[in-house]
Amino acid sequence: MSEPTIPLSEPCLQGRTREYLEECLQSNYVSSVGPFVERFEREFAAWVGARHAVACASGTAAIHVALRLLEVGPGDEVLVPTLTFVASANPVLYERATPVLVDAERETWNMDPVLVAEELDRRARKGLRQPRAVEAVHILGHPARLEPLAEACARHGVAWFEDASEALGARYAEGAMRGRHVGTIGRLGCFSFNGNKIITTGGGGMITTDDPALARRAKHLTTQARLPGPEYRHDEVGYNYRLTNLAAAVGVAQLEQLPGFLAAKRRIAARYDEALGAVAGITLPPRARWAEPSLWLYSVGIDARALGRDRRRMVDDLAAAGIQARPIWSPLHTMPMYREQPRLGGAVAEDLFEAGLSLPCSVSLTPAQQDAVVRAIRGR
Repeated sequence: MSEPTIPLSEPCLQGRTREYLEECLQSNYVSSVGPFVERFEREFAAWVGARHAVACASGTAAIHVALRLLEVGPGDEVLVPTLTFVASANPVLYERATPVLVDAERETWNMDPVLVAEELDRRARKGLRQPRAVEAVHILGHPARLEPLAEACARHGVAWFEDASEALGARYAEGAMRGRHVGTIGRLGCFSFNGNKIITTGGGGMITTDDPALARRAKHLTTQARLPGPEYRHDEVGYNYRLTNLAAAVGVAQLEQLPGFLAAKRRIAARYDEALGAVAGITLPPRARWAEPSLWLYSVGIDARALGRDRRRMVDDLAAAGIQARPIWSPLHTMPMYREQPRLGGAVAEDLFEAGLSLPCSVSLTPAQQDAVVRAIRGR
């Protein structure tokens, strides 16, 4: 199959990337020890407004370590949205815990905080064991509605953390969290730097926290739980979840360009809004008044009856025109390894999946390319 002429979301490796990589090669610091790792952690923490950041091998690794830090283990339950990329939930199974899959809300497409609050209240009334943790995921660049979730968790003494892998740069515009970046509000935040994210290190992830003890333990777990000293002594089972100096060098260069990348994402979204807003059968991406989304993937809803094509046919038609588009995440409860897991609802997530389509929105997308996408969607 040929490569699309207009990809969904490709990296933009410009700025000082080559310079920083050359510096790594000249210094011979190419593995997990080197100045760029600490620099990336320090500058990333400052950018998002967290006190500490710990770099790791992937966003999945970040979530796995976050669960360890919150002492999730066998027999525990973790509330996770059913409408999310599978990496949000898989680490729960790594720890032999039970994911409880929670339906989405239509306003943001994120986990419905009302369902979370109702479930915690129900358990409290019946004297049932509360979940060990709640994982709030910010999908597709839009902040999740955290205030009611945080209030419910505080009321019942349940820990919660954020998977902000898809939403670097998103913030809150109103309320008690106004001005805060996603990933800096829960006890822990997790980010991904996969190749299609707003910034990339070719892979990689980051854990953020304001708790210095959690940050120290995160660093310990991601470096094989090795103790200080010349001997290879380890005090628990850790992981080879370190980020390399080479990858961190790319991350530093990418972070320097992040404001420009976010501005490009918003320009692209504004052009799509204008071009598609009046098209019958197209629902524009969620844009809650209290949120400043980063618009990582520009994702619309497709009404098959109004357009004469369902989402699957639209993907095929765009592919035939050399345009890459993708459905949004399949609900986890529809997958074999999660079908038997407990869940709260799921019909909204299924509806959003059937309609949801992500359109090309690389920061390098040109107006001419975007016009071609719009024409293909309109069928002319």
